[in-house]
This record gives sequence, structure tokens and C-alpha cells, in this order.
Amino acid sequence: MSETTQSIFANSFQIAWDYLEATGELGNPDRTAQYLLNTIEAMMRQGERRQLLLANKAIIAYQRFRAEQALSIAS
Repeated sequence: MSETTQSIFANSFQIAWDYLEATGELGNPDRTAQYLLNTIEAMMRQGERRQLLLANKAIIAYQRFRAEQALSIAS
């Protein structure tokens, strides 16, 4: 049975969210949600449909985003 685009999107987001929450890296919930949603959507528009890959890349992108923000604040 094939998953719908909507379920892939939702599951990928939930995987990323749960990981960031469990590791204490969630940050501002609204900003985190928007960042993850935008990142996953962009990858899906390029044709990616593997949930774990979508979630993992969104996590990595968010971690980089947070690190860059921390560096710009510290400068």
C-alpha cells in the first residue's frame, strides 16, 4: 500500500519534531515548526518521498540553522 503525499509529509515532520524534542534542541516551537515544514516541503517538491531521509535532512538543516544563529548572536 502506497502512502499519500500528505501522510509522508506529516510523518516526516513528526519524526523530526520528536527527535528535536527528545534531544532538547526544539527551540521556539512556532519557528521550529515553520522551519521543518518549509524544509520538508522543499525536498518533497524536488521529488523526495523517503520519510526518514526527509526527517533526517530537516533535522540537520535545522541544527545548522540554529548553530548559525548562535554564532551571529555571539559575534
